[in-house]
Amino acid sequence: MSDTTNTPDAFAAGSNEADDAYAPERATTEGRVFTVTGGDWDELVSQVDPVNDDRLVVNMGPQHPSTHGVLRLVCELEGETVRSLRPVVGYLHTGIEKNVEYRTWTQGSTFVTRADYLAPLFNETAYCLGVEKLLGVEVPERATTIRVLMMELNRIASHLVCLATTGMELGALSMMIYGFRDREHILDIFEAVCGLRMNMAYVRPGGLAQDLPAGAEKLIRDFLAYMPKGLDDYENLLNDNIIWKERTQGVAYLDVSGCLSLGVTGPVLRSAGLPWDLRKTMPYCGYENYDFEVATHNGADAWGRYLVRIEEIRQSLRIIEQALDRLQPGPVMVEDKKIAWPAQLSLGGDGLGNSLNHVRHIMSQSMEALIHHFKLVTEGFRVPPGQVYVPIEAPRGELGVHMVSDGGTRPYRMHMREPSFINLQCVPALAEGGMLSDVIAGGASLDPVMGGCDR
Repeated sequence: MSDTTNTPDAFAAGSNEADDAYAPERATTEGRVFTVTGGDWDELVSQVDPVNDDRLVVNMGPQHPSTHGVLRLVCELEGETVRSLRPVVGYLHTGIEKNVEYRTWTQGSTFVTRADYLAPLFNETAYCLGVEKLLGVEVPERATTIRVLMMELNRIASHLVCLATTGMELGALSMMIYGFRDREHILDIFEAVCGLRMNMAYVRPGGLAQDLPAGAEKLIRDFLAYMPKGLDDYENLLNDNIIWKERTQGVAYLDVSGCLSLGVTGPVLRSAGLPWDLRKTMPYCGYENYDFEVATHNGADAWGRYLVRIEEIRQSLRIIEQALDRLQPGPVMVEDKKIAWPAQLSLGGDGLGNSLNHVRHIMSQSMEALIHHFKLVTEGFRVPPGQVYVPIEAPRGELGVHMVSDGGTRPYRMHMREPSFINLQCVPALAEGGMLSDVIAGGASLDPVMGGCDR
C-alpha cells in the first residue's frame, strides 16, 4: 500500500454514492489515503511532478494486444525514451501446479498441457519424463520416436505464431497471414493424430494415449514437402525489407553475459552466439541419434532472434524426416498394466466406451481384473518416493519439471521451470534507454506465452 496525493476531503467532494459502490476500499490515517489495490502504480506516479518533471508514467497493458493481452508493462518515459520499465505478471494465473497435486499422475498430463498453450506437447513430455524417471520405467521405442516427431511439429507451430504475431506488431501484416496459414497444416496433423488441435494430453506416463492413425504419416510427409516453400515466402518478405531491418536490427540488445545472468535460454540465448540447446548438451528422448545443427547468431538483438527461429524451423524439418524414417512397428505404451493408461480401453462397436469383450472380462470372468480396472480409474497408480528434475528444450527455452513423490497416487509437489516466466526478467534490460516503440519489438522477440508464465 502507498500514499496518494488525494486528501480525504477532496476524495469525498469529488465522489458520490454510486461511484463509491465500485471504488476500491480505502482507509484514512492521519489525513493520508491508502489503497489496497496494489501500490506499484501509485508509488511510481507519486514520484513524478507533472509540472516540473519531464517524466511520464505509462501503463502498457494488461489489455494491450501487443503485450499478449495479459502482460502489464509499467513504463517511465522521458519523451519517447524509456527510463525504467517493470513487467507485472499474474493476470492469467490458473494454479496448474497446485491443481496437479490433487489429481492422479495420469490426470496431471491434462493439466500441464494447458500451461504454455502454444507448446502443449512439450509440457506433457517434460511432465511424463519426470513421472517415468520416478517409476524407473523405459518407454517403448516407437512411443519415444513419436514424441520427438510431435514435439518438433509443435516447435514449428510455436515459432510460426511468434513470427506471425511479431510481424503483425511491427507492421508486416502479410507475415501474420503466412504464419497462421502454415500453422494450420500442423494443427490438422495434430487433430488427425490426437483428436484435438491443442491441449491434447496425448503424451501419458508410460507412453502415448494412442498410436498414429492410418494416413498420419502421409499428412506429415506432405507437410515436409510444403513447408520449405513457406520459409522461402517469409525470407522473401522480410530479409531485405528495410522497414523490418530498421525495426529489429540493433533493437532489444542482450548479450551472452546478460542472458546468463538472468537465466535466459532458448532462441534468445542462441541469438547471442551461445549454442546451448538441451537436445544436444543434455539429450533426452534419443535426440543424440538425430542429425541436426544448433541454430545460432551473433547479433544478440531482435533481428538475430528472428533468424534463429527461421533456422530452427529448418532443423526441425530435418528431425521430423529422420523420425519418420526411424518409426518401427511396436507398442506405444509400457506393458505394465498397473501403469498403462488407457488400460484395455479398446473401443466398442459404436465407437464409444470399452469393447464388449473387455466389459465381459471384468464383469463376469475375473474379479482381479475388475478390482484393477476400478482402482486404476479411481485412484491411479502409485509412484515410489523421491524427487526429480527433468529439463527439455521447449520453443522458448529450458522447460523443467521438478516433482516430488511421497509414494502416493498423486504428486506431492510439482513445479515447472517455465521459460516465458524466466525470460521476462530481461524486459527491463532490453527496453531501458531505448525508444517506446522498441518495447514492442523487444517483447515480441522473447516470444512469451502468458499461460506458461502465469501457470
